[in-house]
Amino acid sequence: MIMRGDNDNSASAQQLVFDLKHRPAMGRDDFLVTASNSDAVDAIDTWPNWQHHCLALVGPPASGKTHLANVWQIASGALVKPVSALTFDAVPGFLTAGAVVIEDMGGEAFEESALFHLLNLAREGQASVLLTSSIPPAHWPVKLPDLASRLRAITLAQLNPPDDVLLRAVLVKLFADRQLMVEVNVINYLVLRMERSIKTAASVVAELDQVALSRKVKIGQRLAREVLEKYQA
Repeated sequence: MIMRGDNDNSASAQQLVFDLKHRPAMGRDDFLVTASNSDAVDAIDTWPNWQHHCLALVGPPASGKTHLANVWQIASGALVKPVSALTFDAVPGFLTAGAVVIEDMGGEAFEESALFHLLNLAREGQASVLLTSSIPPAHWPVKLPDLASRLRAITLAQLNPPDDVLLRAVLVKLFADRQLMVEVNVINYLVLRMERSIKTAASVVAELDQVALSRKVKIGQRLAREVLEKYQA
């Protein structure tokens, strides 16, 4: 379920969970929506009216690209293919469901003629292509001029680093998943000092859980400070 939240820095840990408005479930997990990722969600929601029948979902590692792509995949019935499967001969099979997700584009070499072929077939057959990447398509190191031109025209759905509201909500959920009740002052302490990354949030929560369990102590601000020092060294 995608959930939207308001930017209220005074919210308590419990309120952060229940003040988020609910949208109909569209994926296996909840997807939290705040100002940092709402533009990307809105772009996904414009499907099937994507310009050129293609959208690039772009954001830093662990920003929610795979999760949001999964939300769209379930809604569209799209196939999901790795970059390594992108070959000219395989392209027609990519569109048998009328939609396809190709994840982690731009990070490794791929068959440029195959991607160009895919984009052309999608446009001709009214199919949809979702590409995920940490790099905007216009910056992919492609050599094929026609493909480079096509990539510059693709609409971007940008996922930004999490804002305070999203980071708070993610921390609350991560602790709750481990059946840990943590006071709001600890959540606030972490949000103000940690890297703006969902991946880092998951690592910090996991380590806090492990250290607190090994010492048989409650997770408080002192323990949070100790754990964060490892990530700031």
